[in-house]
Amino acid sequence: MTEDKYPACQGPDPKPTKAKFDLPAGTIDSHAHIFATADEYPYSPARGYTPPAATLESYLELHRVLGGIERAVLTQPSVYGVDNSCMLDAVAKMNGKFLAVVAVDATVTDQQLKDFHDQGARGARVNLVDKGGNPFDGSRAVQKFTERLKDMGWHLEVLINVHKFDDLRETMNGMAVDVSFGHLGYMKTDNPIEHPGFQDFLNLLRDGKGWAKMTGTYRITTSPTTPYDDVIPYAKAIIEANDERIVWGTDWPHPAVKGNMPNDGALLDQLADWAPGEALRKKILVDNPELLYGF
Repeated sequence: MTEDKYPACQGPDPKPTKAKFDLPAGTIDSHAHIFATADEYPYSPARGYTPPAATLESYLELHRVLGGIERAVLTQPSVYGVDNSCMLDAVAKMNGKFLAVVAVDATVTDQQLKDFHDQGARGARVNLVDKGGNPFDGSRAVQKFTERLKDMGWHLEVLINVHKFDDLRETMNGMAVDVSFGHLGYMKTDNPIEHPGFQDFLNLLRDGKGWAKMTGTYRITTSPTTPYDDVIPYAKAIIEANDERIVWGTDWPHPAVKGNMPNDGALLDQLADWAPGEALRKKILVDNPELLYGF
């Protein structure tokens, strides 16, 4: 019964390959997760899956193999609900090289937000896709909550399917802070680029209010294996919409991926196809995340 309710995930490819291009100094992985055992950090009973072990040590080794990723932003996964302890304990061990995006609910106090900030948090995440991810009562409650983030310089991170969200541009422009979108907007590539929801997403980027995380391409592709060529036009459209509002991340250890587990090196190589110039890649890997997260 437990296995059916909380299906176990496969782990990442144990033999990642080096990126085919040189990473710029100061490269930032803007989206990843750390998972401990349930004995160390209890999972949320509202979770939709059971993750693989994904230790800080394994994550740092991945960064070394890929070509020298130096900094990172850990994002609170839905399996821990609003208990950010596992993630923030990992951030504390990295002496400023790691920051975090936490998950909270409407009961969080201003003092708790300040404490999170002191521990390296620079944003709050609302997950509208996975079980246990959204503790707020609708978008209006989220808008009200973002007023409390403004003075701290935080942003709001959302995981939504942009093509299924009504009034996306109006709603997100109504937030008091910038909004970051995971997984290229989370629209499957069997939907056309011309889809009104995706176009709203692009316009939000052009407005300068939205940010796109170039992560989790295996979550939107219709191809069974890399290099996921079907993603290329969507990724390029996002970057062309506003290349100053684009960041990249591994999404390691790729929780809840069904089908073939991609190699992390192959995933990073996609960036060379989307952004062939060194200057543009430096913007995506270094300059933009420094601005968004405040490294």
